[in-house]
Amino acid sequence: MAGPTTAERGERQQESSGPPRARRFGPPRLRTIIILAIALVLLAGGTVWLLYGSNWTRVRSVSVTGTRVLTSAQVREAAEVPVGDPLVSVDTEAIEARLRRELPRIDEVEVERSWPHGIGLKVRERTPVLIVEKGRKFVEVDEEGVRFATVSRAPKGVPGLELKPARSGSAAASLRRFDEGRLVVEAVRVAGRLPGAVARDARVVKVRSYDDISVELSGGRTVAWGSGEQGARKAGALAALMKATPGARHFDVSVPTAPASSGS
Repeated sequence: MAGPTTAERGERQQESSGPPRARRFGPPRLRTIIILAIALVLLAGGTVWLLYGSNWTRVRSVSVTGTRVLTSAQVREAAEVPVGDPLVSVDTEAIEARLRRELPRIDEVEVERSWPHGIGLKVRERTPVLIVEKGRKFVEVDEEGVRFATVSRAPKGVPGLELKPARSGSAAASLRRFDEGRLVVEAVRVAGRLPGAVARDARVVKVRSYDDISVELSGGRTVAWGSGEQGARKAGALAALMKATPGARHFDVSVPTAPASSGS
């Protein structure tokens, strides 16, 4: 039998050197793609149902931590967490804003989802550093000068604030420049700078002007502090002065480089 001719061999070489034929998706490959697409749709639908339609992921419990004066019941009532709603749809920012608005005693609050069906409320209450007597009640003031609560009993160990700004002379000019809100902030600064032992004995912080702040201690002793500036230096000078003159009753650290004491 005669072999292929030269012309036939050339045609075969030309066919073999051409571009490869494109593969067509066969029925098995197409079937796999369709199955995967259906699986993804079912998975997405199942996830949506689990988060929004299932009773398993709805809010059932609300926990509260961090309270000291407030009760857990007060926090829950103010939070108004939508028990029974899908957990994923709870507006945590709205709850935080509502708690700050309804309970000014709260300084910081964090609302967390606790899967599968809980909401956690973590709060930090403000701490009073001064109290202002108002009739038969007391207004608590925190370290930022915020008046955040009115109570019937003064908290123990918290000095009172006596705000009586002078309205004549240079003190009046100071009041025009520094309003009562700013004077309260300065009183808070002074209270926060008192040495530990002195702070425990503090009874009243008196404010007449920005530059005229004094502190009444137990036993009838007084401290002329001046303004709230140079608080650390004044605290150091007061501690040294009280140690050097333990029998004195009046201390002046308004100029910390030249402290003075008197009385015995």
